[in-house]
Amino acid sequence: MALRRRHPLREGVILGLIVATGIWLWIAIVDAIAGEPFRTFTVLGGIRVFTVVHYVLCLAYGVAAVAVVHGAALEPSLILGAAFAFFILEFGFVMLTVLLSQVGLGELAWVRILGGNLVGAILTVVVLSRRHPLRQELKQAEAGEED
Repeated sequence: MALRRRHPLREGVILGLIVATGIWLWIAIVDAIAGEPFRTFTVLGGIRVFTVVHYVLCLAYGVAAVAVVHGAALEPSLILGAAFAFFILEFGFVMLTVLLSQVGLGELAWVRILGGNLVGAILTVVVLSRRHPLRQELKQAEAGEED
């Protein structure tokens, strides 16, 4: 079976669109269930502004994530740096959630923001692991650290 040439930019854009859509739907569904349709979007600048900014950021995230995974194929230790950056990003979302819970979203900020973030993280891992041997690259990176 011939290997298909991978296009990192295309792959990153697709990942970004999948993650953005998953998170957007999560937030919209949680808001609807809470009886406050589009409240999160309104608090974060309005539906249009939120959607545009959200998709742009997710596209950048997708392209960066794919670039790191492709780079890790050449330099396995890069995946450890990416894992550290991911945890820093998650910490940032925790801080954002704390702020938003005080400024307008209330207690449901945790479900809306961190829940959406969890959806995005799961989608990222699932999409990337279908095309890349992430577990193998992580093991190689750990083995390289021990040498």
